[in-house]
Amino acid sequence: MKFTQLTIALAALLPLFAHTASASDVLDLTESTFSDQVFNEDLALVEFFAPWCGHCKNLAPHYEEAATELKEKKIKLAKVDCTEQAKLCQDYGVSGYPTLKVFRNGVPTDYSGPRKADGIISYMVKQSLPAISDVTSDSHAEFIKSDKVVLVAYGDASHPIPSGYSAFANTARDSYLFGQYLDASLPDIPESPALPAIVLYKSFDEGYAVFPSSEIANLEPALLQEFVKMNSVPLFDEISPENFGSYAEQGLPIAYLFADPADASSRDKLVEELKPLAKGLKGEINFVYIDAIKFIDHGKSLNLPGDEWPAFVIQDLAQQTKYPLTEKVSAKSVKAFLDKFTKGEIQPSIKSAPVPTSQDQPVYKLVADDWENLFGDNSKDVFAEFYAPWCGHCQRLAPIWDTLAEKYSSNKNVVIAQMDATENDIPPAAPFKVQGFPTLKFRPAGSTEFIDYTGDRSLDSLVEFVENNKKSEAGSAGSAADVDEEVWEDEEAPEHDEL
Repeated sequence: MKFTQLTIALAALLPLFAHTASASDVLDLTESTFSDQVFNEDLALVEFFAPWCGHCKNLAPHYEEAATELKEKKIKLAKVDCTEQAKLCQDYGVSGYPTLKVFRNGVPTDYSGPRKADGIISYMVKQSLPAISDVTSDSHAEFIKSDKVVLVAYGDASHPIPSGYSAFANTARDSYLFGQYLDASLPDIPESPALPAIVLYKSFDEGYAVFPSSEIANLEPALLQEFVKMNSVPLFDEISPENFGSYAEQGLPIAYLFADPADASSRDKLVEELKPLAKGLKGEINFVYIDAIKFIDHGKSLNLPGDEWPAFVIQDLAQQTKYPLTEKVSAKSVKAFLDKFTKGEIQPSIKSAPVPTSQDQPVYKLVADDWENLFGDNSKDVFAEFYAPWCGHCQRLAPIWDTLAEKYSSNKNVVIAQMDATENDIPPAAPFKVQGFPTLKFRPAGSTEFIDYTGDRSLDSLVEFVENNKKSEAGSAGSAADVDEEVWEDEEAPEHDEL
């Protein structure tokens, strides 16, 4: 009897236990709650995810554990379901799952820490510490040489350091080292600027850069960001996988001199001849030289033929465009090329596979040179996959995509297309960039807008998406039967065309 009563009592408590166990310290955000929950926080971490994403599922228990631990430290962890809040995710440039962003009073930066609970906790606790170190007369000489790029702001009671300095330091703390010097006795400062002053110390070129005193009184973080961008990479340096990221982060076009390292004397002579051009275009274009033999594949990806050195090419990372110099490389030919480039007189080089002689298969084989022929016809709905042959997820999608095309093969106003993005460049006219594989885009008839497909990649879901978004006049597809539903995450394209 007692056992029965105890069992009943415990059973009555089960719903309470279940509720307690399922309670989460991770905030679920929507477009209507996002700003209230994030914009007023000194520090918050937000995960943008999709429920079907395997990596998101693996992250979930670690994220929950970190949220509980960090809640005691007044650091919020939140999440946004991108299948339900597509516009919000689009506003923050989410192109893969999970995407994590650190927010400081509403200003986002990319999360670059670990994805285990203890790593997330450690990273966010460090983020909560001051971004600016106090520098004294005893530590000054060592501090300004403690990293490749170091910023120090100088001030005193009568000349306070502007708040824009700390605002920028908070957003760029993962990239640069920041200090502030408030001692009454100042050390030697390059060019002896009036206080307050900001100096960027660097281990290359002239060794320092002084922020213009005329702009410091009402310092905006964006102005300081541009100053740092202009001065944080060498004038003309060798590029490699180790330092490529620092150039990619700047977002400026990169002018490559591909040279054979076996002929270093000729390369160095040409670099010296081109340095005046690099100095004149500082802040507009970054100049680098690269081992043409070791990184020949990178050269080919920039549309260089790969059989004659030296070679010169400009890569616009922001626009994902390439401008190879087709003439023999010399200081004179490079100067003429750069003059035309800066005036917008050079068209980008668009790599394209040959245009198919016929389109007699259900899947339309799209190539760059045929782009306008397909998308210039606004009477058709077009659903296009951009893939890479090496991408495992693309290989798994292939039979499903073929079946999707077969289902719409009798509907001439719905085109199921496919482009090999390793053999074809996305034309500059396209209003999107391919950041991962496979990328699926839908262009409704009568529109110039492209809709991202973010659902699972089962045949049923793909057909449903087409039916819900097509605008052309025609019948619907046949039934989507007997296909297993599989879901997976995108495989990332080499970020920024990494070396």
